Amino acid sequence: MSLVVPDGTGIDLQAGVPPSAAAAPARWSHRHLLDLDVVSWPEIELVMQTTDAMREVLARPIAKVPALRGIGVTILFYEASTRTRVSFEVAAKNLSADVVNIAASSSSVTKGESLVDTIRTVEALGADMIVMRHATSGAPYLAAEHFGGSILNGGDGWHAHPSQALLDLYTIRGHLPGGPNLHGRKVVILGDILHSRVARSNIWSLTAAGADLWLCGPSTLLRGFDRWAAAMAAVPGHGRFTLTSDVTAAVRDADVIMALRIQRERMSGGLLPSLREYAARFGLTLDRLALAKPEALVMHPGPMNEGVEIAPEVAVHPRSVITDQVTNGVAVRMALLYLLAGAAGRAREATGG
Repeated sequence: MSLVVPDGTGIDLQAGVPPSAAAAPARWSHRHLLDLDVVSWPEIELVMQTTDAMREVLARPIAKVPALRGIGVTILFYEASTRTRVSFEVAAKNLSADVVNIAASSSSVTKGESLVDTIRTVEALGADMIVMRHATSGAPYLAAEHFGGSILNGGDGWHAHPSQALLDLYTIRGHLPGGPNLHGRKVVILGDILHSRVARSNIWSLTAAGADLWLCGPSTLLRGFDRWAAAMAAVPGHGRFTLTSDVTAAVRDADVIMALRIQRERMSGGLLPSLREYAARFGLTLDRLALAKPEALVMHPGPMNEGVEIAPEVAVHPRSVITDQVTNGVAVRMALLYLLAGAAGRAREATGG
């Protein structure tokens, strides 16, 4: 199987791919990407393989192909963002899309325009795809009901951040010794689990990959995940995950430790006694990193509160792949835009549109 990048270059997607990817579908069938709960493991493998191709594009002197020429991509963010917004913009431009950036703070939203009205207006102005971030969980699902093109969720409330989870998976697979097979590898997500859309999407992708997943943080920031862990045991093909407030048990012999930002803007009701106490009890320090495997990876989705959830010296440690996460984000988002555009094009052909 090969992916023909639109400049005519055929890239062998099977090269270096583990046997589990042999069944990867030749086509992506989803019109939207709202979360990873409906994305199968072969489809995740397809994203990983397409990302490999996009990495080759990014390695060229001119990192641009005409894959999305004539396609309108609107980036609609209702929350502040740097990494995700810029990453999607760069990805879309590298694919030659027509890109429009809309910040809700400077749009008609401030005059009372509803989400549905905004979506309809954006579509009328020529958008084929919308990359959307919203503070309300489920908002992209509402947008998808009223938009004729494709919605790509760039993060909604506490709910989901699928492109971040996919770039995290891609980064782990590319850096762990022994290749991309994560079966039995211990992956720890440490920090503010309760408010983290990144953690929720990573649960789907990492358990699908067969990782031994541990979620660690104060008990107040793990509420409700015990029911999810019990339910996950019944999901075919997915691994389980462990909840703990014992940092030592979590990080001991870990292959990957991902620290999460303490989301002070979402805190209420005394969930934490103080940031100082959190840093002392749950911060990722050099001493705690020493309990992990010698080759363990350090990750963080950003932005970081250095000195709170992660020590400054750990953030820049030789085992840190945090900057690689940012770089891989462009390639993964190029892959997602490419796959969604292809699915939308086939759908139009099937309906004679």
